[in-house]
Amino acid sequence: MGEREFADVLRDAIRARGLGLERIRERLLAQGVSVSLATLSYWQSGRSRPERRDSLAAVELLESVLEVPAGTLSASLGPPRRRGRWLTTVPDRPDVAAYWPRPDAVEDAVSGVDLRWDERLTRISQHDRVYIGPDGGERSYHSRQVLRAEADGPDRWVVIMHLDEHDRPLPAIWPLRHCHLGRTVRRPADGLLVAELLFDRPLRKGETVITEHELVNVAPYPPATNYERKFRLPVREFVLEICFDPTRLPVVCSGFSQLDDADEIVRPVDVTSEVHGVVLNFGPGRYGFRWGWDE
Repeated sequence: MGEREFADVLRDAIRARGLGLERIRERLLAQGVSVSLATLSYWQSGRSRPERRDSLAAVELLESVLEVPAGTLSASLGPPRRRGRWLTTVPDRPDVAAYWPRPDAVEDAVSGVDLRWDERLTRISQHDRVYIGPDGGERSYHSRQVLRAEADGPDRWVVIMHLDEHDRPLPAIWPLRHCHLGRTVRRPADGLLVAELLFDRPLRKGETVITEHELVNVAPYPPATNYERKFRLPVREFVLEICFDPTRLPVVCSGFSQLDDADEIVRPVDVTSEVHGVVLNFGPGRYGFRWGWDE
């Protein structure tokens, strides 16, 4: 028993029932259970499997939707796997494009860079600072991170950046500390920038590195209404700052977070010229802020 067997049983049941994933998601939602398309896709491909209580409840309803005997899917899961935030290999490790609006475009873009070391770098600390101009446009993003090698050899970090407005120019990327620019993939039509930040030298197992880089937009600046960081692997500490020009502040602001396939959590935030959030032992998932202007 295991995730591969569960994936095989699920895939066979879906094929026999003749329903697409969107139809399956809609039928689950009609019964009060929300499961994302990405999650259903990962379950049937074997990338991840249901283990949380709400996910296991969804499996029971899934058996009804797919018209298979009760217990068919749940029995194929086998015993729960050992879990822990800081295992060298994260058990439910989402695909690199899991939390992006167009996974196919992201997967195509990252095929032009080297991602082989991504899962061998533990995210100790990450700190993003976003600057919003007086016109409400995104001016720049500054990122600092502390990474630890879990094997000999990691020599790069890959940055993925997406603009919602595909008619705006992509930002320039500037390495600032302990890294220099490697291969860069720019896809303006998809609003995607992917870049390698090469370390000063390959890391040894257990060694840490502190890097800083900046993404700088050019006019016409993309309008800013949100910012989020996507984590396919967990981070021990994440700090996010949104810095608004004091001459123009948003009317409303909220923070949001979503862990893996769980529901999104939203919280109101007092509007000031600088809002920030801190999370510990977070991910896989998404974390960020949304805000609204007066016009």
